[in-house]
Amino acid sequence: MTTAPTAARPARKDLIKAFVASLSGTSLEWYDFAAYSVASALVFGQLFFPDHDPLSGTLLAFSTYAVGYVSRPLGGFVFGRLGDTLGRKRVLVITLLITGISTVFIGLLPTYGQVGALGAVLLVVLRFAQGVGIGGEWGGAVLLSSEFGSEKHRGFWASAAQIGPPAGNLLANGALAALAATLTSAQFMSWGWRVAFLLSAVLVIFGLWIRVKLEETPVFQELQQKGEQTSTPVTEVFTREPRALISAILCRVGPDVTYALFTVFVLTYVTQTLGMPKSWAVTGVMTGSALQLFLMPLAGAVSDRLGRRRVYAIGAAGALVWPFLFFPMIEGGSAGTLMLGVIVGLILHALMYGPQAAFVAEQFSPALRSTGASLAYTLAGVIGGALAPLLFTALYAHYGTWVAPASYLAATCVVTMIGLALSPTAARAASR
Repeated sequence: MTTAPTAARPARKDLIKAFVASLSGTSLEWYDFAAYSVASALVFGQLFFPDHDPLSGTLLAFSTYAVGYVSRPLGGFVFGRLGDTLGRKRVLVITLLITGISTVFIGLLPTYGQVGALGAVLLVVLRFAQGVGIGGEWGGAVLLSSEFGSEKHRGFWASAAQIGPPAGNLLANGALAALAATLTSAQFMSWGWRVAFLLSAVLVIFGLWIRVKLEETPVFQELQQKGEQTSTPVTEVFTREPRALISAILCRVGPDVTYALFTVFVLTYVTQTLGMPKSWAVTGVMTGSALQLFLMPLAGAVSDRLGRRRVYAIGAAGALVWPFLFFPMIEGGSAGTLMLGVIVGLILHALMYGPQAAFVAEQFSPALRSTGASLAYTLAGVIGGALAPLLFTALYAHYGTWVAPASYLAATCVVTMIGLALSPTAARAASR
């Protein structure tokens, strides 16, 4: 077993800068992803796949959504490896640019009515690039904040990367909701949705400013000084630490699918099946995301005291049961009940996602952490988040009942619990 280098404890201002750098980057990445998710549910089916009925068009739009997950392993392999060989900071500047530029270009895309199928092809290409950037971002962002902090508080500091999804989701949904509220339906469909994607340029500039000024992590600096870096981190993760990789992959599946149900599929289900205004679901998602801004670091901090797996497992157990209560309770058509159901779903997601960054990072030795964490994150995304919106929609279309998507989510939560059970012991994880 490889023990962590004993790097000098950084100044608190450097720790805060690392926290902000990690948070700002992942917030941008997830702003981009969330804007795409909402647009897939609400407008892309009509703009890029207009020859199909509404449900089929949504399925095709969600297929392009899945491309962003399928391409993540490429980013994980390439940038995870570079994070262990060149450093965490350099990689995070590159991934920020890839995702940000891709998102701006999506906002400039011509639609099917303007260039035919070429618009859909370009959409898929840019979605692929987004996924590559995200795939390389998460592992480095987790280490950027956690390797500046002490091991005793790793759950809290590592949660900076985890706050990115709710922060980005909140910003994206807020921007799209504001546009939808101030523009007519024709204006929103014509050009309003583009503004949300073009706004990501502002976040790119801010994220770059923070990251360029930051020093490399103390842990990586000490690895360099001691010559403990490896030139083959991908190979070594698979040969030396396969159990850690399997555990980290499986534990991530349930949270990804939970998040997809309560932030993506719910938008389609309540509007197309229950006939509710889309603003109700969007408000619930935004409120739940706002709460997650505080719940993520809180769950991470609690995991520092109670243990990662215990907090994680509580969230997984709750997410397993909740959809079987959620779907029946929203069939009455109440705005308050819908919002409450979405918020509770996102609270359960926060209990899993808050400790996740520290949990995954702790499974791997320091010299392989960037590669191991990136591979686990991206490979799990393919079998979890990538297929989730598509499968939720397809299962409901085939069976005609909410029980099918609810059962699918429950099964993925069982997979997560298996991953937690397979993880190295708490003592071994804490010693790294």
